[in-house]
Amino acid sequence: MPLPVEIWGLRMLVATAASKLAPAVFAKGVTRVTWTAVDDHAAPFAQADLVVKVKEPLPAEYPLLRPGQILFTYLHLAASRALTEALMKSRGTGLAYETIEVNRRLPLLEPMSEIAGRMSILVGGYCLAKHNGGSGVLLGGVPGVLPGKVVVLGGGASGINAARMAQGLGADVTILEVDLERMRFLDITLHTAHTLYSNEAHLLELLPTVDLLVGAVLLPGAKAPKLIRRDMLRRMRPGSVLVDIAIDQGGCAETSRPTTHDHPVFVEEGVIHYCVANMPAAYARTATQALTNVTYRYLELLADHGLAEACQQQPALVSGLNVMDGKVTHKAVAEAHGLAYAPPVLH
Repeated sequence: MPLPVEIWGLRMLVATAASKLAPAVFAKGVTRVTWTAVDDHAAPFAQADLVVKVKEPLPAEYPLLRPGQILFTYLHLAASRALTEALMKSRGTGLAYETIEVNRRLPLLEPMSEIAGRMSILVGGYCLAKHNGGSGVLLGGVPGVLPGKVVVLGGGASGINAARMAQGLGADVTILEVDLERMRFLDITLHTAHTLYSNEAHLLELLPTVDLLVGAVLLPGAKAPKLIRRDMLRRMRPGSVLVDIAIDQGGCAETSRPTTHDHPVFVEEGVIHYCVANMPAAYARTATQALTNVTYRYLELLADHGLAEACQQQPALVSGLNVMDGKVTHKAVAEAHGLAYAPPVLH
């Protein structure tokens, strides 16, 4: 990440892959980073007290985690028992971007949710093209031809951004939401979109005519609820598309499974599924800048003051503590895996 670490007087180690990526993403002279590139991928884990990543550790990195180390990244532990257990075994601290909460908002998750929401309409519309196996429906329609129908499950950060993009294309947009105040906000903000109380009966009514279904539900830190069963999916027309933004937290459809940017889609029950687990990576420059904008102040606190004092100065950091000293310290993660919950203890 392009962080001006020279003002802290700290040494920064950057894995070779990341040091090669930065010039590709940022033009020469744009970044102000001073770093030491290391060829040994294990070196940053072995030497650094604070490891900053974007995505959760890969299985090959689990053994590199160590006691007393802070791992600051997106963790999505509710979707991975293996990673949860690896963090517990390491006796390090897992500090998750996605569960840091400020005034009922998730400020470190919001930028990625915004990108994923906007992307969902771009990729969903592309998947609808006939040559991609889609139904051949153009979301915006044309004069004399009705527009495509888009249904968005959830009116949070990703949901509203998906709806905005679909509305901008001229699609017929319906947002399903359970929070009545949120629905009033959506109704005022998105003038041509429809809002509908989210329940199974309403979803079943919509599925036979929907062209693009966007799963944008979120329970902070917890597994995504499975709102779409396989039998419900059969109601959708062949060639329609499901974009499951919630896949990072396990997905909101029974048929969803994580995919990659190299192989982003698969078909179940005649419906094209786009379930890429790291959607914003497709637009790395925008995503990097957006993420750095919101993580920088927290990272500076941690680097300057250590975990305990940083949490005192910015109490919101406490809600990001998912695993600490071998214990699960976030209730939603503990409940997702049936593990014991222990409140975080800061020394």
